[in-house]
Amino acid sequence: MSDRIAASLGRLFEANRIVVWTDPAREMRDTFDALDLTGVTKLRIANNEFGLKRRILREAPSTRFLLYREGPQPPMAENWLLDIELASAAFRADQAAIWLAELGLEPAFAPVVTDHAEFFGARSRVDALNRIRQPTDSPGQMRMRMLAVCVGTQGALDTVLETLLSDLATGRDDGLRLIDRCGLTAFLWKQVGAQYGYRTDTPDLEDFAISLFKSSYARGLGEDAALNAEALLLLRRWKNDRTGAEGFAKLSERYAEALGIAADVARRDFRDLMELDFFEAIDREIIRKLVKGMSAKTLSPAEVVRWTRERRQSHWFDRYADLYQALTHAAELQRSLAEATLGMTSLAEGFRRYSSSWFRIDQHYRKFIHHMQKSAQPSLLGELFTQVENLYVNTYLLPLNDAWQDQVNRAGTWAIPGVDRQMDFYRDQAAAYRRKDQKVCVIISDALRFEVADECLSRIRALDRFEAELKPMLGVLPSYTQLGMAALLPHQALRIAEDDSAVVVDGDQSTQGRDNREKLLATGRSGDRVVTFKAEELMALRSDEAKEVFRTHDVIYVYHNLIDVIGDKLATEEGLPKAVEDTLETLVQLVRKLTSANASNILITADHGFLYQHRELPESDFSIAEVQSGTVLVRNRRFVVGRDLAETAGMRKFTSAQLDLAGDLDVLIPNSINRLRVRGAGSRYVHGGATLQEVVVPVLRVGKGRESDLRKVEVQIIASGSKLITSGQIAVTFYQSEPVSDKVQPRELRAGIYSATGELISDIHELTFDVASENPRERELSRKFLLSREAERFNNQGVHLRLEEQVGKSSHYQENAKQLFQLRRGIATDFDF
Repeated sequence: MSDRIAASLGRLFEANRIVVWTDPAREMRDTFDALDLTGVTKLRIANNEFGLKRRILREAPSTRFLLYREGPQPPMAENWLLDIELASAAFRADQAAIWLAELGLEPAFAPVVTDHAEFFGARSRVDALNRIRQPTDSPGQMRMRMLAVCVGTQGALDTVLETLLSDLATGRDDGLRLIDRCGLTAFLWKQVGAQYGYRTDTPDLEDFAISLFKSSYARGLGEDAALNAEALLLLRRWKNDRTGAEGFAKLSERYAEALGIAADVARRDFRDLMELDFFEAIDREIIRKLVKGMSAKTLSPAEVVRWTRERRQSHWFDRYADLYQALTHAAELQRSLAEATLGMTSLAEGFRRYSSSWFRIDQHYRKFIHHMQKSAQPSLLGELFTQVENLYVNTYLLPLNDAWQDQVNRAGTWAIPGVDRQMDFYRDQAAAYRRKDQKVCVIISDALRFEVADECLSRIRALDRFEAELKPMLGVLPSYTQLGMAALLPHQALRIAEDDSAVVVDGDQSTQGRDNREKLLATGRSGDRVVTFKAEELMALRSDEAKEVFRTHDVIYVYHNLIDVIGDKLATEEGLPKAVEDTLETLVQLVRKLTSANASNILITADHGFLYQHRELPESDFSIAEVQSGTVLVRNRRFVVGRDLAETAGMRKFTSAQLDLAGDLDVLIPNSINRLRVRGAGSRYVHGGATLQEVVVPVLRVGKGRESDLRKVEVQIIASGSKLITSGQIAVTFYQSEPVSDKVQPRELRAGIYSATGELISDIHELTFDVASENPRERELSRKFLLSREAERFNNQGVHLRLEEQVGKSSHYQENAKQLFQLRRGIATDFDF
């Protein structure tokens, strides 16, 4: 107490020579006696007024005096020191007066300190209040700042309530109890009633929270609600604030059942729910309706893609991302199939059209299966999966490869004019670098199908300063690992061993195993220093070790095997989509590893592609053809190798010479996508045949530049009409000016309406711009902004819609774009203070 009185008196003496301390209750005498104020003379008023006046005015006119009076102040006519007191500072020793003096407040604030004495009893709360209060604050505004201090925030009523709601979600009530102890409860609920329309005889935080969710849901649907539009704005802001998101989710889950939200959304048209995300049940219902509509073919693929994109802004999107992604890829598959004409007049045309566009259908199918599996919702997606599977197999995979088979049957040799061959890979592509005395690194990923390589291309190009180019080449037949791997090495005359091993040799040199492969690589160019690695071995090298490898070698071959090792086993073939995703991640890591070791010329390729059908195969997908005569050496699900094999119905026969192989063995390939029955082997994932998916082999050429080449997509604000805001909300369209691509990256922005002085007067929307479509209409994104009560202060003024972008991972944002509007609302709102 003495310290606080001394501090208060010290502040008074900064502006006054004389301070008169009146102690009407006669309880501060000991405190006065104990005070030690530097440079101040303490005197008691005790029937010695004339002597005091002579000393103060005549004897020591420059000395600072503290005059202490016990008891009440005498009437003015009897107060012989009245002239001195009127010209000096007055000090009262009661607690309220001390607080007023400490805060420098006028007497009008006395009820604030007397009614809320508990608040001012803590030095920390008073200090916190001093940090945020303004000299122009009214008593009501002062109480509002006291509420903010009680809950540990600095904002207005909305931030106080957001904090209390977050506490409610986690079962804490410290802030609410402190508000009650400080006598601020009635004030709190009076303000909540005035600002949000919450009125009840027994106000309660949980009751308010339930009303808030219920009213916001109703208003979002355009229906009447107990709370006003400002309440909807409050819930939106809290939901979209990263610090409040977790609390919002907990309360939403808690109240959804009590409010019967699941039953309510089930009876509504899902289109009416598209802009709402106050309850998780909304996303669940939208997904159910989209699945049902796609399965029944009552929704167009374009509509589904647009809706799934819009739901990316949902609070719950991350929980259902795989389901939304599955729906997106199913819709894109439908759209791609509707646009495709699966005909061809030559091998060259079929090869070209597959490698330019048709492969994306395989990609969408694989991605749909992957996200379906990750979603762990087989029942929900069951009917849609059946439709996608039937479309993929019966409308695409089978007719495409039946048409391709017609061209294969007409081919005299396994070659396509103008198309690079896998057989010539080393000579035409890898060795091209050596002829220029440049080093080369080749990554061979077993079963890296062309459509997977296309996705790998995008991931690599999305890296800063990385460039990549994808081209197709014609794979070998039969399209199996030993032959495909051998074709990628320098060689003279490859042939399949005349036994049951399926081993491939070049002359008398085996092509299997590290030592044999390095021997063949060394024949590519005299003096070349060559080395081979498994992918995991290379990744395990330290940075200095990797640089040494590149410094001391001219040709580096890296072998990666995940897709084939998973897909080629009956027990694990269902895991093929996940294996592809893991492969993509590993290949990007390998590229980074090699470039950090100073590699500048990288080729990524494969030994073969594959066929994959997720559903168990029907009998019709198995070939009934049987070898009629000759000696069978190797029998696989997709080919037969033997000696003197006869032409067989349902199979295409090739001689070794037709396949550019040495020896005199024959090869039989089942027509189209048919499989041969092989005991104990899987049938959903296969390769070895001649389908486009198996023999269109990728060559991905990777390089690294010196300058940054990534940029984020540009976004524009489209304001139609006269740019006037005449009501409590405004709809705004944002336009992504170009498609996102490998080098044009998505952009995440937040949008809000601000006054000219920078005050937020609307809700905030978090927006993601990541659309890859060339269609401009699909790159538009519309949002409605609700204006707050604060907006009324800026009526008939200019306000700005601002797009802002987060700076890194910090809490700071920088302006990206803005649009000026004129706020002209006809009816102003009354304020409580």
